[in-house]
Amino acid sequence: MRVVIKIGGSLIKEAPELVDRLVTEFGSGSQKIPEEACVSEGLPYSILIVPGGGVFADAVRTTDESFSLSADAAHWMAILGMEQYACYLQDKSCAPGIDSIASMPHGVSVLFPYRLLRKEDPLPHTWDVTSDTIAAWVAKQIGAILIKATDVDGIFRNGKLVREISAVSYRGNRESCIDFALPEYIQKNRMECLIVNGKFSDRVVRAVYGKPVLGTVVKGNI
Repeated sequence: MRVVIKIGGSLIKEAPELVDRLVTEFGSGSQKIPEEACVSEGLPYSILIVPGGGVFADAVRTTDESFSLSADAAHWMAILGMEQYACYLQDKSCAPGIDSIASMPHGVSVLFPYRLLRKEDPLPHTWDVTSDTIAAWVAKQIGAILIKATDVDGIFRNGKLVREISAVSYRGNRESCIDFALPEYIQKNRMECLIVNGKFSDRVVRAVYGKPVLGTVVKGNI
């Protein structure tokens, strides 16, 4: 079972604890996967953490606004911001880091994305594409389910949590907890993305197991 979890920059305080909770549950490349995890679900898990950009990408946005960077420069600098967040996650947790998706280790690992994205360069160089769509691209490449862990419970409309929404109906919405390009990407690739509140690590664990959890599913296959 392969799972990509995008951990947003908004969770920078909670993220190390969340990653360690996942390692405790599912193991890591340097640790044996807990027997109960394998037995309960039948297969070992490969869980890849895709870091957001957070304060590191925000610094690039500020620089772009002040000095009008080219689209290419802003794109690669923002991805280097994701790389810095990956360094932070590795430093503050016990998960190992990887910079390739050619083979997936068992358990939990943190993706250092710059080398991979520089080689493949699969997405447009625009602020519409952030780590959300990058995580979706990674999930597509490795055949993984996609979970976005952020600091809210999901997508709200009229003050109420929407438990399921089609990507088609959500395209064009710039005021959202997902990036502007993600709905079109998951619609095109017939994927779905589950948004959960990463401040509650048990919700993320339940989401990995495919159990019911408070959140929003953005569906691209309906």
